[in-house]
Amino acid sequence: MGLRLPGDPPPYFESHLFVCCNRRPDGHARGSCAAKGSERLRDYMKARAKEMGLGGIRVNMAGCLERCELGPCMVIYPEGVWYRIGSAADIDTVLAEHVRDGGRARNLLLADDRRPDLGSVSPASVEAD
Repeated sequence: MGLRLPGDPPPYFESHLFVCCNRRPDGHARGSCAAKGSERLRDYMKARAKEMGLGGIRVNMAGCLERCELGPCMVIYPEGVWYRIGSAADIDTVLAEHVRDGGRARNLLLADDRRPDLGSVSPASVEAD
């Protein structure tokens, strides 16, 4: 991840911030980030990043990022750092501490050990999500 080869064009953006906006039907066992407010949070993030004058980034909507039970969630690339974002204050923290200052919003990090067990998921059920 993040390996650039000689001759690659320069990156168009320094960072991509992907906010899960997947929506499942109400009552779905795994829930969904959109049902937990991620669309509103993504819109706030876009506006707030502009207010803060953060250049070279792109805030994107993402489909399911497979961390439904932990959401609303987001991931920042090229670092591949995951966060749980539940409020405008959380967005402010991520934008200030990670994007602007180059650090990490430690209290909002999603750890790697919380990956879903996909071993029992069939390809058909993944496509249906």
